[in-house]
Amino acid sequence: MIIRLSRTTTAEVQRRMLEIREEGGVVALGRVLTLVIHTQIGGEEEAIRAANQASREHPMRVIVVSRNPDHVNADEEPRLDAELRVGADAGASEVVLLQCYGELGSHLLGIVQGLLLPDAPVVAWWPSFMPETPSASQLGQISQRRITDSGKQADPHAAILTLAGCYRPGDTDLAWTRLTNWRAHLAALLDQPPFEPVHGGVVSGDLGNPSVHLMAAWLQLRLRVPIEKVEAGDTPTGSSGLHAVELHRSSGESSLTRVRDSVGILRQPGQPEHHVALSTRGLEDQLAEELRKLAPDDMYRQVLASTLEEAA
Repeated sequence: MIIRLSRTTTAEVQRRMLEIREEGGVVALGRVLTLVIHTQIGGEEEAIRAANQASREHPMRVIVVSRNPDHVNADEEPRLDAELRVGADAGASEVVLLQCYGELGSHLLGIVQGLLLPDAPVVAWWPSFMPETPSASQLGQISQRRITDSGKQADPHAAILTLAGCYRPGDTDLAWTRLTNWRAHLAALLDQPPFEPVHGGVVSGDLGNPSVHLMAAWLQLRLRVPIEKVEAGDTPTGSSGLHAVELHRSSGESSLTRVRDSVGILRQPGQPEHHVALSTRGLEDQLAEELRKLAPDDMYRQVLASTLEEAA
């Protein structure tokens, strides 16, 4: 069910949500968090689809607040349009879409404050643009977890360095989330024979993608060896931008190479090649992973610090 409200107020939105619960039995009981999505008008649907899918694992209230790109138009009439989505149109969540026009777009905290679930964590997500300092933004100040996507910015590498310079506990970025499968396979590789130290390594991929830089920083931190970054050219890199990771050991090279969007090859000295699942995960899977861990990610913090130190 979708209910549209034009030229409305947050008080009216709250009243209509209460009516829906009383009339149809749609309740907030069992909701584990509030996800607040900040995006641009016209760019809401992809984020809503991802949130609806993720809500099947994390029942939640989804508040999508959107405004015109990057600025508040002083000549535009202040106006709030809203949509309430419940039932089949909202997955296992309830979705409140708030479109802000004119000066109203600069008062996001006041708009969403009364719609948050009581006594539940708040997660803020910027699926397209991101604030310079997520924790200091209006929505970031009320959130336990703040999700950005440096890969969607005009200069992704510069964006991840900006995030490194303003990191606060609770920050995370989907460029880091996209490395989960790679990190798991590489950790498993090092748990198998030959049990030899790693002397160095090479990370190849799209150097414009922040995930490549985060992977190199993670390997340097965990292995305490120099890691070279190399542009891979035209290869099936997937959403992480990675093509291959090679680790130098005395007996030869150990490596993980993506050969297709969903397949990688593990190579170890003296062992046959192994094909492994290295899928390009959709946005809904990346979001669901981040919603599983509301505590600060200390490894992400260390990797950001190492990335920033290298760039200095």
